Amino acid sequence: MAKFPEPPTPGELALLGPDVQILPAGSTVWRIYFLGGSHPTSWGQFRAWGPTESRFDHHIPPASLQAREILYGAVGPRGAITALADVFQETRIVDRSFNNPCLASFETIRDLRLLDLTGTWPTKAGASAAIASGPKARARRWSQAIFAAFPSLDGLLYGSSMHANAPCVALYERAAVAMPASPSTNRMLADPILLTALRNACADLNFFLV
Repeated sequence: MAKFPEPPTPGELALLGPDVQILPAGSTVWRIYFLGGSHPTSWGQFRAWGPTESRFDHHIPPASLQAREILYGAVGPRGAITALADVFQETRIVDRSFNNPCLASFETIRDLRLLDLTGTWPTKAGASAAIASGPKARARRWSQAIFAAFPSLDGLLYGSSMHANAPCVALYERAAVAMPASPSTNRMLADPILLTALRNACADLNFFLV
């Protein structure tokens, strides 16, 4: 496996400095969220409960409701498929009804400052691209250290390990001010209007659709 050690201290990371990628205002972010299950949410709601098993949760263990909040999404021309691939990666089954999954997109209303994990910064920090594909518990500890080291950052930009390194974002609660008043898209996956698009996406990913 590519080198992926425990993170440096926040102080050490602060001395290194961040490689910042600006996600400009007006960028479209796609996400899959669930109306049911353990952590029901809405199209633009950041998750305060954590850490969960998700890769870049920056919450402090043990899991609880915290002031720290996170929202995962995907950007780029195929952001909807990327979000689908990442959310359903464990089973590779897109279940349109279980826990009432929804597909949403929104346009940010201000620039977002993101730490670029797709370039050389992980290497300079002593890790590698495995930060986006290696053990998730360790990636969460990196996220905790990054959050503490760089208070001006709104989140992380990383490559999807499930969709050809397509761009994804993990937005900290600092990014909440960039959320619009309403989404551009917001439909339950069970909506018949999405059926053809979901079939095509699942065929592209070799996922099952139920």
